[in-house]
Amino acid sequence: MMSAQHTQAGRARRKRRIRKKVSGTATHPRLSVFRSARHIYAQVVDDAAGCTLASASTLVGHDAQGDKRAHAKAVGERLAKACLDKGIEQVVFDRNGFRYHGRVRALADAAREAGLRF
Repeated sequence: MMSAQHTQAGRARRKRRIRKKVSGTATHPRLSVFRSARHIYAQVVDDAAGCTLASASTLVGHDAQGDKRAHAKAVGERLAKACLDKGIEQVVFDRNGFRYHGRVRALADAAREAGLRF
């Protein structure tokens, strides 16, 4: 069984490897995803200016219906709507060291279906 420290160190390595290649600009901001055991958070970041352009999570404005994947899908749809309202249509996806699987994938697919391109 792996320890929590070992798991976190592996995720940190994957995150550094991804962030070397993925960077957000004003025209193509970075969609960053973080998932905890209970919640999922997503934000669209302009790394050149160092500011968050839009964000969504299961903490704010969310009804607790369905499983965690359904929650992630709802967050992806809300984030895409917020981005489209601000004129952001294209982003680069940053899975933040997590596998592109389960809740992370559900959020990304929902954002794509709602109109974001990446």
